[in-house]
Amino acid sequence: MSQPTPQVAVDQPVPDFELPATGHDQPVRLSDLLSDRHLVLYFYPRDDTPGCTTEGKDFTEQYARLEQAGARVLGISRDSLKSHDKFKCKYGFPFELLSDEDERVCELFGVMKLKNMYGKQVRGIERSTFLIDRQGVLRQEWRKVKVPGHVNAVIEALESLDR
Repeated sequence: MSQPTPQVAVDQPVPDFELPATGHDQPVRLSDLLSDRHLVLYFYPRDDTPGCTTEGKDFTEQYARLEQAGARVLGISRDSLKSHDKFKCKYGFPFELLSDEDERVCELFGVMKLKNMYGKQVRGIERSTFLIDRQGVLRQEWRKVKVPGHVNAVIEALESLDR
């Protein structure tokens, strides 16, 4: 099985999309989130797993700095809204989590990858983060993210956007 080609590219507009989100009765639409803030969109494999929990906590610990740098943060995985609600509540994340159960947005960003897990190949989300500016243009992407230090790299990129 070949790896999908992302439909997003740095310095190009990101196609509009909408997904159900924690804290919202209606789906959240990308175009409604822009204009006043940049958007940090981070894709993670699964709710309440060690790496994903650490990443969520890192974004939480740096949330004030991210907001000060003019950003809104959203996490995306294939988990259900019910799972997201429990995960968000358990760790007190100050940002919303979006549910992409049908993988449409994951495919748009090209984050679905074949991974080796216990000797078997499985499809899953490759931990990735995307920085989208106020006009909806993708300004930076981080793929195959390693959690330690990642949020600081995102903040540095955000701060350089408005210079």
